[in-house]
Amino acid sequence: MSAILSIAKTTLGEAIRRRVLLVILLIGVLFLVIAPGLEALSPRQEATVLRALTLGVIQLTSAVIAIVLTVYLIPNEIERRTIYTILSKPVLRWQFLVGKYLGAVFALGLMMALMTATMLLVFAVMKGQTSVDQLGGLARVPVMFFVQMSLLAAVAVFFSTFVTPVVNFFLSGGVYLVGSVFNSLFEAFADPSRGDINPVARALATVVQVIVPNFQNFNVQNSAINPGQVIQGELSYTIGLIGYALFYIAILLIAGILIFDRREV
Repeated sequence: MSAILSIAKTTLGEAIRRRVLLVILLIGVLFLVIAPGLEALSPRQEATVLRALTLGVIQLTSAVIAIVLTVYLIPNEIERRTIYTILSKPVLRWQFLVGKYLGAVFALGLMMALMTATMLLVFAVMKGQTSVDQLGGLARVPVMFFVQMSLLAAVAVFFSTFVTPVVNFFLSGGVYLVGSVFNSLFEAFADPSRGDINPVARALATVVQVIVPNFQNFNVQNSAINPGQVIQGELSYTIGLIGYALFYIAILLIAGILIFDRREV
């Protein structure tokens, strides 16, 4: 366990020092700060638009950070040949991979926490929303985004064991798009009650539904954007989502470990 934590700590430090990640984070924070100035775009729905915009900025920025942060984890170590030094010590390959993933997740969590704190500060200072219910409702959404992005990071770590960073960027981004933006489309094609769908297309859609994580499930911002909407059984729903994410993360890490164990580095 100490080896995993040591690798995670080193990975966290490297991630914080990477300029590209800090630039992406700064852009996200700036968007959150200037968002209140865009309220004139929709005077009638000012609060709704502002919540949707700020949460959308956090989600998009976090997705980019999660992918950029993880696509280079393994390739960089191989390119710099530091992996030989690490593996020559009493460190197993699975410990190395898990440690790199945990370090990336810690770094991702810190950056998302900073963006969330900025968002809450914007609403508290510029919009006068200081009640625990108001700010707590907003803060819960980035927490689920963090679970979502931890799952996305596991996808990128899995691909990093056998593809180049550039290919990994597009593969991980594609998986995220399929599991979020296009998930409803695949659900419609996989619906057995629809008789107008070609059996082959339904079978392919079903396979995609099983293999690709459903990132759309973690988009729980509607209840924060529109306070009138309430998630029924929110606690059980949240626990179920976390369990779902942990299951896929475990599968992806195990698959990545199996591939990495057989790879010559």
